[in-house]
Amino acid sequence: MIHNILSIAGSDPSGGAGIQADLKTFSALGAYGAAAITALTAQNTRGVAAVEVVSPDFIGQQIDAIFDDLRIDAVKIGMLANTEVIAVVADRLRLWQPRWIVLDPVMVAKSGHPLLDAAAIETLRRELLPLASIVTPNLPEAATLLDQPVAADWPMMEEAARQLRELGCPVVLLKGGHLGGATSPDLLLSVDGSHRFEAQRIESANTHGTGCTLSSAIAAYLPQARDIALAVAMAKDFVTGAIAAGDRLSVGHGQGPVHHFHRLWSDGDAARVYREGRTSD
Repeated sequence: MIHNILSIAGSDPSGGAGIQADLKTFSALGAYGAAAITALTAQNTRGVAAVEVVSPDFIGQQIDAIFDDLRIDAVKIGMLANTEVIAVVADRLRLWQPRWIVLDPVMVAKSGHPLLDAAAIETLRRELLPLASIVTPNLPEAATLLDQPVAADWPMMEEAARQLRELGCPVVLLKGGHLGGATSPDLLLSVDGSHRFEAQRIESANTHGTGCTLSSAIAAYLPQARDIALAVAMAKDFVTGAIAAGDRLSVGHGQGPVHHFHRLWSDGDAARVYREGRTSD
């Protein structure tokens, strides 16, 4: 069965992050993607110039329209912008009760532009964390959620993940890329214990949208795997490949996107292949 995955997130017109990255990821992993847009951004690979937040009422109408017609097997949540948006998303999720909810607590773009206002952080803690199946913060996002310094080593990561679980989310994937070093360690913590994912760090200028891509890959894999640890492992493998293949793309002059279709696209000349195929007929 082809699963239907809903992304509730902001739009990135350059295509590397947000709704665009989510829909590409769903498609690359064999799922059908739907989207409820929470905000429009004016951004490119160099940074975010402006943000226009969609009205909470209209966001609610988008979500209702999707659930009223589509069977949704998992939901990925990204940029939510403010308290009112978070409240309406939480309200609709309580109403429709999807099986899997992946929360990527997007707060700051890689360029440093804030994507969630300070007043909304407490609402996110109170309203959305308890609804999520898994939350996927990086170290600065975890520090913001916990109102404490950014974890600087593995023991601090373990403590931060434990505290995040105490806020109500049953499973935490704490991403340790900000630690530096030759490897990038991530920590998965649940009631079943903890698991350390260790991956060789890939030096690449194409890392725009990695967080969006990872969380949407987890959402795409969860209905297939029906196991969070397995879905995370599969998603991390996909993202590692997407980063490694990013230099096959030529997109923008700043921090380029990962290659969402690295498993599917060839670098060949499609027109030539088509012509040769027609000739052979």
